[in-house]
Amino acid sequence: MQTVAFHTLGCKVNHYETEAIWQLFKQEGYERVDFESRSDVYIINTCTVTNTGDKKSRQVIRRAIRKNPDAVICVTGCYAQTSPAEILAIPGVDIVIGTQDRVKMLEYINQYKEERQPINAVGNIMKSRVYEELDVPSFTDRTRASLKIQEGCNNFCTFCIIPWARGLMRSRDPKEVINQAQQLVDAGYKEIVLTGIHTGGYGEDLKDYNLAMLLSDLEANVKGLKRLRISSIEASQITDEVVEVIKNSNIIVRHLHIPLQSGSDTVLKRMRRKYTMASFAERLGKLKEIMPDLAVTSDVIVGFPGETEEEFMETYHFIKEHQFSELHVFPYSKRTGTPAARMEDQVDEEVKNERVHRLIALSDQLAKEYASKFEGEVLEVIPEEEFKEEAGKGLYVGYTDNYLKVVLPATEEMVGQIVKVKIDKAGYPYNEGKFVRVIENSELENEAV
Repeated sequence: MQTVAFHTLGCKVNHYETEAIWQLFKQEGYERVDFESRSDVYIINTCTVTNTGDKKSRQVIRRAIRKNPDAVICVTGCYAQTSPAEILAIPGVDIVIGTQDRVKMLEYINQYKEERQPINAVGNIMKSRVYEELDVPSFTDRTRASLKIQEGCNNFCTFCIIPWARGLMRSRDPKEVINQAQQLVDAGYKEIVLTGIHTGGYGEDLKDYNLAMLLSDLEANVKGLKRLRISSIEASQITDEVVEVIKNSNIIVRHLHIPLQSGSDTVLKRMRRKYTMASFAERLGKLKEIMPDLAVTSDVIVGFPGETEEEFMETYHFIKEHQFSELHVFPYSKRTGTPAARMEDQVDEEVKNERVHRLIALSDQLAKEYASKFEGEVLEVIPEEEFKEEAGKGLYVGYTDNYLKVVLPATEEMVGQIVKVKIDKAGYPYNEGKFVRVIENSELENEAV
């Protein structure tokens, strides 16, 4: 039996696509083995969001070649799309496939085995206008299922290489989205996370169909779905129609990830972002009106070229005022090939790091404040895995719908189920909860009626 091993770098979309590629190999009778063991085929799914992403990808490729010099080494993903020649220059790489045509991966592998000539299968992604169907009926992770609904991005922010790696916006056919969502629920998943390169842009390329309609259709047509989460959505994509759907929904969770990147209008302009702080604040206001307990998480880039102390403080105050519940803070890092990397007045590393620490401290404080609102309340948690910090004590960790991480006493049978948990002690990075009871399926069905 032929073996295949995978290594995924980068974002949730890459992890989703690795699972989809694995399905293709599974159908051909391959056995999946750990990346650290010897395998006949190695698939490295690369990331290129930063220069470090490229470097890490190269290190992993070389590791696979060392493991088994006779294996077929196949490199795919974003770095493969933007720099195929650079990858093929690594001795031992056999096949490079970018971010499309992955359904042909096995054909290329068979071709390589016959001809023993390196294959560059990377095409011009900018010409691609069709969403590539890659189905994932189930995941190696058994609690939250990702469902990819779109590909590509039309924004061309000055710090970002991704449109060049992923191409322009293409939405998945709504019928396919609904079919796959039903498959996932039938496989036992209670929660689905809608994901993509620019998830909230879903439908911008479709005629008379948009994200709000997809959210409604998923709720109306997918039997047994308990939680629907949007992995990320831009403020400008939270239309009044989307707000209305969230307000009337029984399954859309009380959590949105809305990338801010900066809280200063002047920095946003240099980043070529599509909103102002006034419009961002107005959208947050609308959301908090319909869902006072909403958790809003966000991404922030600190030390973008030319960022002054005043501009940084605008960001700091905006985040504090609007009480985000958690931040992912990144120091700006130059990405070769983007306009921002060529900008004058790059910010000094020390200044960047100091600002990063200030924002992380603020994020920790806001996360604690948000969690403390729920102390003493009974919330619904889906246990995901054993709590590693205190292994063997029967403690599991999982998330509430509003993205609080909760540690609770549970059993292996409860993994992936929805359980009621009383929050005994709020905190960050996790809250301590007391198990109340498992919610039976019959109750869930009654709630839905």
